[in-house]
Amino acid sequence: MKKISRIEKLFTNQQKACIAYLTAGDGGIQHTLDAAMALIDGGANLLEIGIPFSDPVADGPVIQRASQRAISAGTTLKDVLWLVKEIRQVSDIPLVLFSYLNPILAGSQSDFFSEAKNAGVDGLLLVDCPIEESTFIRDACMTNQMDLIYVIAPSTPMSRIQYINEHGKGFLYYACRKGTTGVRDGLPDGFQEKLASIKAILNLPIVVGFGISNNEMAKEVCKIADGVVVGSLFVKALEDGLPLVSLSKLAQHIFAMNLNSD
Repeated sequence: MKKISRIEKLFTNQQKACIAYLTAGDGGIQHTLDAAMALIDGGANLLEIGIPFSDPVADGPVIQRASQRAISAGTTLKDVLWLVKEIRQVSDIPLVLFSYLNPILAGSQSDFFSEAKNAGVDGLLLVDCPIEESTFIRDACMTNQMDLIYVIAPSTPMSRIQYINEHGKGFLYYACRKGTTGVRDGLPDGFQEKLASIKAILNLPIVVGFGISNNEMAKEVCKIADGVVVGSLFVKALEDGLPLVSLSKLAQHIFAMNLNSD
């Protein structure tokens, strides 16, 4: 009998995925660990852990600065896996590594995939690797019982979304607006209709990110989506020196009532 993964378990428990993103090593790897625990205490039930990269083209200024700070602090892939191991000691929520392709290609020259599995990684989300070029990564993930998660966008044709849905694992990440990550005041025009049309052709869960910055937006997203991703808001809060107890309260507000209430 196939063992259900942590990601599958989350989406089959009738919960919405309350996903928080952090850049590993921003403020030091121990500080990232402390922030991760604060977000989990605040209601995050899946963590996206960003592997710092020198040219994060899909990310806005907030996460770009976080990546640069983490790189300047000397953060390595081994540090990221140490972080995962430490979180795994105290939490069983799904942990997904968010990365660009280059760090993973570099890591694949060693034992990165098996080390990631052993550390407790559940999935890998590559922002800049199209599905046609991902066979090697997908095979390595499958061998090590990790889900390779794909990103779709408003401009992705429906036929391509269907193809990605057939080959993806875990869930699909819907980047709901053009441009880069960053805090926004509202959802794009026509968001609900577009998301509903996409979800109607999927069998994978779908989560929505890019610009989600308050509880009202998160609940609006989760009227249709299976989960919501909040990143730049938390990263900016840490950049501004928000105490960890306040970070936990911020997450609690964003993810209030697991986004299920009307």
